Amino acid sequence: MLSALSPSPHTGAETDPIKDVGLSTFLADVIEASKHRPVIVDFWAPWCGPCKQLGPVLEKLVRAAKGAVHLAKIDIDQNPQIAQQMSVQSIPAVFAFFRGQPIDGFMGSLPEAQVKSWIERLIKASGGAGETDDLSGVLRQAGDFLAAKNIAAAQTLYEEILALDPAIPAANAGLLRCLLAIGQTEQARQILAKLPEEIVKDKSFDMVRAALELATQATDATGLAELQEKVKGNAGDHQARFDLAMGYYAAGQCENAIDELLEIVQRARSWNDEAARKQLVKFFEAFGPTDPLTVNARKRLSSILFS
Repeated sequence: MLSALSPSPHTGAETDPIKDVGLSTFLADVIEASKHRPVIVDFWAPWCGPCKQLGPVLEKLVRAAKGAVHLAKIDIDQNPQIAQQMSVQSIPAVFAFFRGQPIDGFMGSLPEAQVKSWIERLIKASGGAGETDDLSGVLRQAGDFLAAKNIAAAQTLYEEILALDPAIPAANAGLLRCLLAIGQTEQARQILAKLPEEIVKDKSFDMVRAALELATQATDATGLAELQEKVKGNAGDHQARFDLAMGYYAAGQCENAIDELLEIVQRARSWNDEAARKQLVKFFEAFGPTDPLTVNARKRLSSILFS
């Protein structure tokens, strides 16, 4: 049993899955409670018409889930501090917490069918609904969170998996990708260096190594404004454009980086032993094959190469 990854056993006799929560109980009823199962937080107010429509739907579906998910109702008039901290600007506003982190949410009142589907996905994401013993299912969910740029949720799940089995290559690689995504490059590099060879030889580390190599290259690509002026003054300065691409990558502007490299390929495909095309391949390895940036850039590259 993967008890650390699955919701705690619950029956209606233990506790009501629906609670009115305030500032003094938020930590216990949301943050701590979400370590055992997902907690839906519903920000509402007595004067809010759409809240009166959504509230009963949420309560009905949460009770039907039989303990797999809890509901915390927060009156924003009584608890403005919490609403402000969560950047709630309009209501109803609904957030889902799991393992102490917000992992999903929506604004406004939705039809019951949509709310039901959302709650079902939430339960599945937490390892519930038949997946409490399926480590691969949790691993897939962590990957989905990472692909969706929900780094905090992905990192939490990868850490949970590694606490149970530290030798899983995909979980180790996923955790390193989380660290890279939040800028902790050196920490990721140090962890990678300490992992056993039988783990790091797994193909799941290809993206990690590519990302680390790019991070090293990008460190030296500074002075974006100066590079932009260089390229603007001489469109044929391929080295300046290449450096500009790496500067964009270092700044997190990956689409701009891809655009500049594709421009080099289109203008001078063989420049510097096809450096621009090879750099694009490194980007694809770092982003992953299913990332929208990779998919779109591959199509554009193919169009240039085979036109």
